[in-house]
Amino acid sequence: MKLRNYQLEAEKLTLQAWEDGNRSALVVMPTGTGKTVLFASLIRSRLPGRALVLAHRQELIWQARDKIQKVTGLIVDVEMGEYKSRTDKDLFHPKAQVIVSTIQTQNAGGDGGGRMGKFDPNDFGLLIVDEAHHATSVSYRKVIEYYKTNPNLVIVGVTATPDRADEEALGQVFDTVAFDYEILDAINDGWLVPIEQQMVSIEDFSFENVRTTAGDLNGADLAAVMTSEKPLQGVASATIDIIGDKRGIGFASSVAHAEMLSEIFNRHRSGMSNVVSAKTDSEERKKIISDFAQGKIQWLWNCGIFTEGFDDSGVEIISIARPTKSRALYAQMAGRATRPHESIAGRLNDVFNAPLRRATIARSVKPSCLIIDFVGNSGKHKLMTTADILGGNYSDEVIEAAVLRAKSLGQRLRMDKTIEEEEKIQEEIKTRRLAEEARKARLVGKAHYKTTAINPFDLLQIKPITSTRGWDKGKVASEKMRKVMRENIKVNADDYSYAQTRQLISEFFRRIENKLCTIKQAATLKKFGVEPKDVTFDNARSMLDQIANNGWKKPASFALPKMKCPPPRNPNLVGALVDADVPF
Repeated sequence: MKLRNYQLEAEKLTLQAWEDGNRSALVVMPTGTGKTVLFASLIRSRLPGRALVLAHRQELIWQARDKIQKVTGLIVDVEMGEYKSRTDKDLFHPKAQVIVSTIQTQNAGGDGGGRMGKFDPNDFGLLIVDEAHHATSVSYRKVIEYYKTNPNLVIVGVTATPDRADEEALGQVFDTVAFDYEILDAINDGWLVPIEQQMVSIEDFSFENVRTTAGDLNGADLAAVMTSEKPLQGVASATIDIIGDKRGIGFASSVAHAEMLSEIFNRHRSGMSNVVSAKTDSEERKKIISDFAQGKIQWLWNCGIFTEGFDDSGVEIISIARPTKSRALYAQMAGRATRPHESIAGRLNDVFNAPLRRATIARSVKPSCLIIDFVGNSGKHKLMTTADILGGNYSDEVIEAAVLRAKSLGQRLRMDKTIEEEEKIQEEIKTRRLAEEARKARLVGKAHYKTTAINPFDLLQIKPITSTRGWDKGKVASEKMRKVMRENIKVNADDYSYAQTRQLISEFFRRIENKLCTIKQAATLKKFGVEPKDVTFDNARSMLDQIANNGWKKPASFALPKMKCPPPRNPNLVGALVDADVPF
């Protein structure tokens, strides 16, 4: 299985993190971007040592086993409950090269040390923690420390949803963040479908008296609000009106809440909805999910079941009737709908650029997904919206303003576009205010840029990261990073945050790999009125030669060699390129 470009980058940076002396590295990739494929490839790269994969749910265990076997062709055993992996005592079957196990099983049984005592840590060269945002718990730390008694063991954690409030705690488990791929990056790169948001105002919807417990809305208080008559009927009626005949899932605040909503749905149309909860028998759960996948059931309500390990690309709508203050939980709920439809998912791997992938998704049976949020009086609480998972590189002020505008409009919106528009509005307001202050003080207008020879962000039209994650807190650039900034990008690392320094260095190496012009070439071209963002190295050199031969004046036109785009891997995609108006 061929890795996608971001998976290759994640693998390369993880291997580099280990080579740099870090024993453990964290990889952040959104739901639907192939975390299991990534760590299957890492297992293959670490052969001949054995690998152990830890997860916390049965669904994740079987998914991991099947995917690892498919990608690597290795023998994979499951250690979970009644399932036991082969041991050295088994003379008739070879010992598995990969063990996939639940954290509960590793901690259970034995002489108090847990079933992990069955395994010798020195047998394993790689430990993988799936859904690594759980790794801060006592049960995970106990198992990780046991296997770390092998001094040669390296560890990688993969997660889609590190909660910003918990990132410093994750830093106590993982030495470094090797790779961080945001959900908006995956949407812009054409790997996930765009997210639309519909905010619905509900009468008597108030969280003013709901307490906060462990950083989120108190479960009992929230359920009391959500199951009262007007909010219950409002959520059900609005969701039914909006979804039409589209398939989707809803997140409820309690099992009783899910059952009430499903009952109202089925009054609207018999057999329309069903419920899955922790009380649902495992075989019955499989049957309900199978009926949903086949379209026999249009809607599924659940309480905390589908946040992880549920992958159905036919889900187009999510109804969030479980408001939350947790960015991680919100991202888990929204992520159930962001996968491209299975009819095109495989073909996206054969498309060589982001514009065409986006065009392919736009023309599919699932061009986008919709998140329904219910709003009212949130009181002292800041409740999550799609803006919080799409606005990682924007200031809190811009995100809050975008959310207020979305609430006031009450329309179906692409929240990432709304945030972009809001930032432009805020910048215009700021520019006018600064101009007015300068006029009043009779000051000469000054450019509010950093005191460097060039501004690489402006030069290459890159949006600088304006808000860093918790794990960057207090970090400063290494001497190696400073050298790249000083000698290759021609700026001082001290003028930028740690995250922005990483961003610029990543862009520098990306330009080398893609044979784009150097930053020095770009700066010179910019002086002569040429936008250098996507100019190749060879074309930049040709243009600069022509400028030099013209007495360092820009010629009326440049004579450049014809650009050659790499041919699509699938010849049938040429027609699609033409249809999508993508130059090739």
